[in-house]
Amino acid sequence: MRQPGSTIFPGAGTVAQDAARPMPGPRRPTSLDEVIDLLLRQGLGERALFGPAEPGEDRDPDAARRAARRAYREMARLAHPDVAPAGRRPEAARAFARLTELWEAHQRAAASAPARGAAGRGPAGRGPADRDVAAREGMVLVGRGGAAYTVGARHDRAGGRASACCEIATLYRVARVVPADGMAGTDESRCVVKIARSAGDDDLVAREAAALRRLARLGDPRYAAYVPRLVDTVRFREGQAPGATRRANVLGLLGGLSPRVPSPSSRNRELGRPDDFVTLAQARAAYPAGLDPRDVAWMWRRLLVAIGYAHRAGVAHGAVLPEHVLIHPAQHGLVLVDWCYSAVPDPADGAVVGVQPRAGGADDPSRRIPALVEAYADWYPPEVARREPPGAATDIALASRCVSYLLGSADPARLGGAVPAPIRRFLTGCLLPSPSMRPDDAWRLLAELDELLGRIYGPRRFRPFTMPSPSP
Repeated sequence: MRQPGSTIFPGAGTVAQDAARPMPGPRRPTSLDEVIDLLLRQGLGERALFGPAEPGEDRDPDAARRAARRAYREMARLAHPDVAPAGRRPEAARAFARLTELWEAHQRAAASAPARGAAGRGPAGRGPADRDVAAREGMVLVGRGGAAYTVGARHDRAGGRASACCEIATLYRVARVVPADGMAGTDESRCVVKIARSAGDDDLVAREAAALRRLARLGDPRYAAYVPRLVDTVRFREGQAPGATRRANVLGLLGGLSPRVPSPSSRNRELGRPDDFVTLAQARAAYPAGLDPRDVAWMWRRLLVAIGYAHRAGVAHGAVLPEHVLIHPAQHGLVLVDWCYSAVPDPADGAVVGVQPRAGGADDPSRRIPALVEAYADWYPPEVARREPPGAATDIALASRCVSYLLGSADPARLGGAVPAPIRRFLTGCLLPSPSMRPDDAWRLLAELDELLGRIYGPRRFRPFTMPSPSP
């Protein structure tokens, strides 16, 4: 199974502060104290922690990328708030947030660094490296229906603080659209173009397009705002290799809000700015000790709606993880993004994702989750590693990890007394090892959750949720 790169957290670092320092290679701390010292006391930047992002005459680029990823994973394991001693979690959370900011900066620098030699290699050697990000600006891509899209600057979801699909792809603003009928184009576009960083991951971009088409065709339109809108798909040539054709998806810019449950209302479809959205990872980083369960409740409910919407259309998301769930704090909206890891266990129209399907039958790759997100490999339920087609219980387990993580720990057994015991037991039941023992219907689980929350907190009422202002 392919292993895409680690999921990226928000932020950006600086290269300048490390430019003059010698770079023997990535740092390899062995304790939380060492990580905190490097990040918070010495204030090292991404170049000092992970090594230079640009290729060097005396360095194997693939080996340098592997060493940088290994260093990031080791430091993330040491500094993650979930594994830090209780009294040190706030300090660990600050170090972890800084680490992920610097890793984001290193990834961006590596993606835009010019390759040496005839051809570079992408992450983990999967294919040609992504070309300079700036070099794509001004490219004109023609979609399946004939519309022409001019590629603009790089676009980061969640207000530039996180790119919600940055394990394998880069998002670009569409600067101009010329429709297929030849009418005058417009410079005002609410679209982005998603291009995999490595040509070897173009199949994942195609998988996302197939999933979004199926959702639009077979899904309940009342809940369509819970997922991105596929505007168009593109095939284009890039580089000098003859016949090298790349894929890209044109997606609607996130600006709408997902409808509230159970019935949509026009107020909740009002447009918001794209930078009004944050990822669940950002929400958790803003509250290192965990969010209030009353705030998590609406995120949990909406996440089950998004999953239930997809399952009724026959699509399993396959990677319900903190960076792939965007929320609108003020309006309580939610969008489940990055469908590159999705699967369709049964391609028949009218088929739903429910009870764990049997692994037998035709060996159709689209029935299985194609790849793991490396940074969250231990979050996946066992059936994914066994290469079994996913059932509803697979996405439900991943969503339950997200909820538990928001509350303070990805393991419900480690949640503190601030989380009511019935909620801890509810989450534990969604994370049992065997898929046959877990819930297999997101809509039915939502009804059970509503009943549980009603017993604990009483009738539902709107509770404002705010993200603290970032420190200067």
